[in-house]
Amino acid sequence: MILAENLVKEFSRPRRVEGRMSGLRSFFSTQKITTRAVDDISLRIDDGEIVGYLGPNGAGKSTTIKMLTGILVPTSGHIEAEGIVPWKDRRTNARTIGAVFGQRTQLWTDLPLRESFELIAKLYGLSPEDYRRSLDVFVDLLDMGPFLDTAVRSLSLGQRMRGDIVAAMLYRPPVLYLDEPTVGLDVVAKARIRDFIGEQNRSEGTTVLLTTHDISDIEQLARRVIIIDEGRILYDGGLDSLRARYAPFREIQVSAPEIPESLEIEALTLTTLVPAGEEMRATFRFDPAQIAAPAAIGRLTNALEITDLSSREPNVEDVIRRIYTDRGVEPAAAGPGSAAPGTGVPGAPGQR
Repeated sequence: MILAENLVKEFSRPRRVEGRMSGLRSFFSTQKITTRAVDDISLRIDDGEIVGYLGPNGAGKSTTIKMLTGILVPTSGHIEAEGIVPWKDRRTNARTIGAVFGQRTQLWTDLPLRESFELIAKLYGLSPEDYRRSLDVFVDLLDMGPFLDTAVRSLSLGQRMRGDIVAAMLYRPPVLYLDEPTVGLDVVAKARIRDFIGEQNRSEGTTVLLTTHDISDIEQLARRVIIIDEGRILYDGGLDSLRARYAPFREIQVSAPEIPESLEIEALTLTTLVPAGEEMRATFRFDPAQIAAPAAIGRLTNALEITDLSSREPNVEDVIRRIYTDRGVEPAAAGPGSAAPGTGVPGAPGQR
């Protein structure tokens, strides 16, 4: 289990003094500017969960991960991962976690990929038999055989990311932290990495905390998401609850030779109307609690000479974009002592 209670992280920098000899005066100044990157975050992740940790750039995602891994010491609050306080016992913590930071590699760039794995196996005290068994499974799952003996610096980004994930999982840690593991990858490489993470979760019960800007990663891997902004939790709950709470509507897109802007159809709202060649294309929104989809489609076909029609539910990316842009949304937060993970019930103190 990963547990964080009232987690705060602040960074301070000298305040720049303006005017004559500002550089020298700033050097000797005792004035500081303090930025709170993580602001009273409480969360609990149970064994075997895959949790998406989402937020815009600068929201505090990577800072949280670095505190959970023991890289950073929190300003205040309490953290435990598998019963270990990460920053107090870094050596023991390092043996129970794997971490991948998409912008940085933990591999030796001048060595072939295989030799990097051999060094990691020795660092973590793996027996030759356990090492070979793990490596064979991972190489097969991620199709790494063709470039296993290639120097890391000569690998493509997708190949290098697969290597980094294997390096983090080679010693079978129970907890895996992934910070943007699919950044910059093509669709084939992303699919391989997603499949691998899902397989490790199913077969080994690996607990995964995943930060990403690719919502497809979350939709395919996680059942629960935590959304943060400005260092605070805005939402903690399931994907279905997220859609139901922030986007309780469906959309129908139609094409027709003529669609008047003034068109009014009961229980449907015209949201967009744009030219599409010689036709017009419109999007209508409706609440399925008020009208069923077949009835909504029937009303549209009665009102318009439709040449094309499609319907869709709002995806998670649409929902999260709304949460980011509408900061007045009342959050649903969960933490120790409040709602159980995945409920999305409001009420954790100290969260807006």
